[in-house]
Amino acid sequence: MPSRELDSLRLQLQTLQQRNAALERQLLQQQAQDEDFYRFLFDTMDEGFCVIEFFDGPHGPLSDYIHVVANAAYARHAGIPNVVGQKLREMVPDEADDWVARYGAVLRTGEPLHFEQELVATGRVLSVTTFRIEPAERKQVAVLFQDVTERRNAERAVHRLNEQLEQRVRDALAERQLLAQLVDNSVACVQVVSPDLRWMAINQQALKDCYHLYDEAPKVGDRVEHVLRRFPADCARTLSLWRRALAGEVFIETVEFGSGDRRRHYELRFNALHDDQGELLGAYLFAYDISARVEEQQRLLRAEEALRQAQKMEAVGQLTGGIAHDFNNLLGGILGAHELMRQRLDQQRHAELHPLLEAASTSAQRAASLVHRLLAFSRQQTLQPQATDVGALLRDMEELIQRSVGPAIAVRSQFRDDLWPTFIDPPQLESALLNLCINARDALPNGGLIEIAIDNIELDEERGRPLDLAAGPYLCLSVADNGTGMSADVAARAIDPFFTTKPLGQGTGLGLSMAYGFVRQSGGQLRIVSAPGQGTRIELYLPRHHQSAAASPARASARNVPGLGSGARIVLVEDQDTLRGVITESLEESGHRVEFYASAVLALPRLKDGTPPDLLISDIGLPGGLSGRQMAAAVRQVHPQLPVLFITGYDESAALSDGRLAPGISVMTKPFTLEGLMARVEEILGER
Repeated sequence: MPSRELDSLRLQLQTLQQRNAALERQLLQQQAQDEDFYRFLFDTMDEGFCVIEFFDGPHGPLSDYIHVVANAAYARHAGIPNVVGQKLREMVPDEADDWVARYGAVLRTGEPLHFEQELVATGRVLSVTTFRIEPAERKQVAVLFQDVTERRNAERAVHRLNEQLEQRVRDALAERQLLAQLVDNSVACVQVVSPDLRWMAINQQALKDCYHLYDEAPKVGDRVEHVLRRFPADCARTLSLWRRALAGEVFIETVEFGSGDRRRHYELRFNALHDDQGELLGAYLFAYDISARVEEQQRLLRAEEALRQAQKMEAVGQLTGGIAHDFNNLLGGILGAHELMRQRLDQQRHAELHPLLEAASTSAQRAASLVHRLLAFSRQQTLQPQATDVGALLRDMEELIQRSVGPAIAVRSQFRDDLWPTFIDPPQLESALLNLCINARDALPNGGLIEIAIDNIELDEERGRPLDLAAGPYLCLSVADNGTGMSADVAARAIDPFFTTKPLGQGTGLGLSMAYGFVRQSGGQLRIVSAPGQGTRIELYLPRHHQSAAASPARASARNVPGLGSGARIVLVEDQDTLRGVITESLEESGHRVEFYASAVLALPRLKDGTPPDLLISDIGLPGGLSGRQMAAAVRQVHPQLPVLFITGYDESAALSDGRLAPGISVMTKPFTLEGLMARVEEILGER
């Protein structure tokens, strides 16, 4: 071979050798990195891990094994350090056969195994997962384990405790067999429940009541939630009460159970059940069916509410004459102003229209205010106490009071600006104040003066004792007249229910008694100061409340609302033609697109089937058998985010279905200004 070719081959061989050497170095480096990575994982894992290798020993083939590999967690879980290189029978000779049997089966069958076993030498209970390392000829098994000693001890302790408790309960019940028979025949519902909420005892009356309420009677050993599983509300309430008793609380609750005709009221008396050493065995309950008593109380409450409403309506009846007179005067002013406006239009005297418009608008606003106050006073609804500014309440009522007592009687009010708030129901206080003023009017047959005063006072013990009030800060509201007055005997009986000095048929005698009752329930007192020929002063003492009364939010005017004329699509449902027309025209002039309907029956199909509008405006009282509130509820089932503005001639309670307005629904009471309506529309559209 020529020397030139030989040199070329040698050069190629040298290049290949260098490349192989480089590849071998890379391979060794990668192997070292992989080994470091897996060693890191191996040494930092939380579970104990080892590899054992079986060998033949003095006890027979594959009768021992040696630890080939073990991580750092091995010693932490097993309690034996430095196990690599150690043989099983040298480490734990007394229990080696058990471990060889466990791991030997895995080596022979190749089937993984999970078990828990105590390592007696260290007292550790280990949870073990083990599998064979292939191929089987290596005679190696991998072991992964954790120390579960604490959990096992806890389980054993709970098991022993349960056995002890159950045995003690059985013993106690056996010793008290006679008492158990008495309890079993008691009219009270008696139940005993264990700490794990299983019935330990239940008497015959409780079995009958449970079956009546739930068509299922519990047995000893049944879980509470199993028997009540089909009645989630009753189940959650019952479990909560039993858990309180099992926590050691002794208490009495009045609760309703069941539904429909089966609903009953019970007085529940819970107590914890302890043994002689004070250890908790469970809880017991004595339940008494008080449905008849509750129904009687409810009848009394309904009767009381009926009397209260009758008393309010009596006051409304007494107001009717004066209010009708004033209302007719206001209507006369409105009609007269409109007649003059028509004449001025015919005469082309346009410059004189503005004062007439202002006069008609003022009269209409005064008439609307009068109607709203009368509606608010006469409404029947659930009453709730709240922080109340009595001065603001009186300011709102001054016109109504003056119109109620008539022009022959002067009404003066005097109160400071920094009056304390009190915690009371405003409608009840309005009712009481108006009735006191009407009583004062009746004591002034020839006219006179009624003075209403409010002041902050501090009662010391000496001043509070005759009033049966504790010393402290109070608000004093008084109504005084310079009329005929009362004798001492009449004043002493004035707050008695149905006592009246008026002729038969002209009064029920409920005014002062109702005022006295609600003031006393509110923590205050009513006092009468009177003498024949010297007039009468009624004083209401109301406790000071340290939370400020909430102020009514102000409405923004249309001129101050950004985004006026946003071009929204609005559906208007209003049966009054004139009002529907002016609202539609005003909305369209503001840049909105309006679809209008005269009834909910006509509007509902379009609202449910088509694209939802940006806003629904609807009257509540509509013809055709479907109200605005019912229509809105049906539409919001399909379009739940649709905003609704109710416009109503009643008070705002007409829009309530469950005592409150749903989110996205608001109310305006008629009559309202178009400017105010546009402001509310833009406010609602701006919230979308």
